[in-house]
Amino acid sequence: MSYVALIAAGPGEKDLLTVRAAGLLREADVVVADADAASLAEEIVDAERICLAVDDDGLPLAHRARASLVASKAKKGQTVVRLISGDPVLDGSLFIEIQALAKAKVPFEVIPGVSPVSGIPAYAGFGLTGGKSREVAVVDAHDTDLDWTMHTRARETLVIVDGAERAVEIAAELLEAGRTPKTPVALTRDGTTIDQHTLVATLETLAETLKASKQTFAGMMVVGEVVKQRSVMSWFETKPLFGWRVLVPRTKEQAGSLSQQLRSYGAVPVEVPTISVEPPRTPHQMERAIQGLVTGRYEWVVFTSTNAVRAVCERFTDYGLDARSFAGLKVAAIGDQTAAALKAFGVTADLVPSGEQSSKGLLAEWPEYDDLIDPIDRIFLPRADIATETLVAGMQERGWEVDDVTAYRTVRAAPPPAEIREAIKTGGFDAVLFTSSSTVRNLIGIAGKPHATTVIACIGPQTTSTAEEHGLTVDVLSDEPKVSVLAQNLAEHGEALRLAAVESGASTWRPSAKRAASRRKAT
Repeated sequence: MSYVALIAAGPGEKDLLTVRAAGLLREADVVVADADAASLAEEIVDAERICLAVDDDGLPLAHRARASLVASKAKKGQTVVRLISGDPVLDGSLFIEIQALAKAKVPFEVIPGVSPVSGIPAYAGFGLTGGKSREVAVVDAHDTDLDWTMHTRARETLVIVDGAERAVEIAAELLEAGRTPKTPVALTRDGTTIDQHTLVATLETLAETLKASKQTFAGMMVVGEVVKQRSVMSWFETKPLFGWRVLVPRTKEQAGSLSQQLRSYGAVPVEVPTISVEPPRTPHQMERAIQGLVTGRYEWVVFTSTNAVRAVCERFTDYGLDARSFAGLKVAAIGDQTAAALKAFGVTADLVPSGEQSSKGLLAEWPEYDDLIDPIDRIFLPRADIATETLVAGMQERGWEVDDVTAYRTVRAAPPPAEIREAIKTGGFDAVLFTSSSTVRNLIGIAGKPHATTVIACIGPQTTSTAEEHGLTVDVLSDEPKVSVLAQNLAEHGEALRLAAVESGASTWRPSAKRAASRRKAT
């Protein structure tokens, strides 16, 4: 059955889409998105995606043409999602498209969302009413017939959509119309995204403040006493790593939870793989081990990394096996992420080191072999093509036999794109997280040494030593050898820099921004 869902895309942050909207996007056959909302559907891989270019046609004609395209797709029996930028319920564009769908007799559903009118101020750190402010007026900055004398009352909060571009002109018109010169003004660009920036002034100081900021603004303008709430309510732009570009030398699969944590601190994680994982040159040893696992050859299987988990699980899939083949086995995992990868496959680890997340930490808790309680004395250890003598020797000392099997090979990854390499070497990244000595060596090998202004964060003493050997100054050393703790410690470092910037009156605490400012000054 043909069907169209018209979704309000909202201010721009994909996490602000409603649950209903996100579900419909996942189920869609076709997604037809406005150009400035298309990024919200980037992760939708199973649907045809159509991005509508912005044109200079009249608004009604443009929307009718878009609705005709949507209707033609729906009439082919496809489920179509029409992703409309901003708040079409507020700006009137929704009705224009619905008219065309109704005329074509295409069923439709409307999914409203977070309106930029309320969403952007909330992210900028203030509401729209409160205190003496009791009324809200929403106007279009491009309305040439607007009478500013209707908006001079102190009790009114004035939300000017797309008003930031004409902010100085509008401020002058409001002053001429009689609005109080000391009325607070906020200009917010890229609202609700990690590129958000808010400038605060008053009607009488706005022109001077904008000139001093040396920034251009395109976005929302809010005029009214509510802007003062920002001193208490600001929460988004004050995140410890807000706007920081953080280099994560891992693949997207490996960096999933780490990148999510960094985003919660306001950062923009950029994953750059430094190694490539490939199958072993000769698969026979791995094949025999998998067969032994199924036939009861082993008492324990020990996973030292997520790559080891992936290598074994891929072999299981090739042979038509699943997690049930682990029944009766004891499973050990080094690190929370390795344990999580096992759990995703349906296997819960029996042993994860509670202390140091390393081979040493695992050996500290590894049991002695006891022939009275252990029916089998053999361990399956799938690993990379690098030495694991310490772990193997420690287990053998405790009476176990170990099948030390190469499950995968790690080779240095290909260099990242030229723009990434340039950003690494010139200070375009604010921080880099090193989670092992190999990530230090490999990143420098494929992309060059991070710039001196880049904050260097390392997971442990050995990684720190390797970084220092390569001429890097380590700014953050993790309290524990866990990537989650490393990210937390980086956030604490960022918060200290933020507080110092506030105290000194600086406009930013981003290392890359300071580097750019120093280059401009030198020029």
